Amino acid sequence: MSKHIAIYARVSSKNQDTKSQEPDLTKWAAAQDKSVKWYRDKFIGKSMDRPGWNKVEAALRAGKVATVVCWRLDRLGRTAKGLTALFQELQDRKVSLVSLREGLDLSTPAGRLMAHVLASVAQYETAVRGERVRAGQAAARATGKRWGGSKAGRRVKVTPERLKIIRRMHAEGTKIAVIARTVSLSRPTVYAVLDG
Repeated sequence: MSKHIAIYARVSSKNQDTKSQEPDLTKWAAAQDKSVKWYRDKFIGKSMDRPGWNKVEAALRAGKVATVVCWRLDRLGRTAKGLTALFQELQDRKVSLVSLREGLDLSTPAGRLMAHVLASVAQYETAVRGERVRAGQAAARATGKRWGGSKAGRRVKVTPERLKIIRRMHAEGTKIAVIARTVSLSRPTVYAVLDG
């Protein structure tokens, strides 16, 4: 069975794209003699359960991948636990990992050490960013600011049909974000309906 190189690119949100990562990845891929398959995600890095990454994992477990390539290690994930488990799985399956920006090689002790340090740094950056966001939100709340929902002064009319759907889905234990997407309302509006 011929194995391919899995090139993985990820951004965190739908209004971002992988164009900044692609030139380096494309240039690297052009210099290889194995076939290359691209995998992409627009998904947060805190979870390893992502559509594009799940396809990479399926190919890995089927023995179809020789090398996993990413632009930077934090594109693979942002938790030390998830990345450490990935490093071990790659080693067990004898699959190489190339991170272009960090120049990692998991086949050496120094490469494994560097990969674990970078995984911890990625998790640290995520935690610090979360602290900054929460601190900013607390400061905004303290001054009476609100965000989300509709524009100031404009009320969204929640139709009886939407109200019925919101209450039914909430009673079934559906997450607020899913309810909001289903009825095309903001989460704050759904919360307001449920609190009202």
